[in-house]
Amino acid sequence: ATVITNLLSAVPYIGTTLVEWIWGGFSVDKATLTRFFAFHFILPFIITALVIVHLLFLHETGSNNPSGIPSDMDKIPFHPYYTIKDILGLLLLILLLLTLVLFSPDLLGDPDNYTPANPLSTPPHI
Repeated sequence: ATVITNLLSAVPYIGTTLVEWIWGGFSVDKATLTRFFAFHFILPFIITALVIVHLLFLHETGSNNPSGIPSDMDKIPFHPYYTIKDILGLLLLILLLLTLVLFSPDLLGDPDNYTPANPLSTPPHI
């Protein structure tokens, strides 16, 4: 929040107004933290939606062709080939991760996290 506040407050003429609009002021209190956590929660979803819209429009209309050379000769349509290919790749990745998590969940873990409990001694972190 400090970095964002400093960046916004550095904008000439409207920096203070931007900070007050986003955070509600320069102080760190409950409203500021609520807005901070809300922005950090919603921002990945906004970015994902913008990426999807960008990909759909880019593949629907194509990119710029300033040279004027016709490029439609060997073009593969975006739908359904790439869509099915991406969905299949995503399903295979999810299947791989689910297999790893469900059949050997300790494979990528840290063995120090599984120290057996001893009720007769106080743990070192206390």
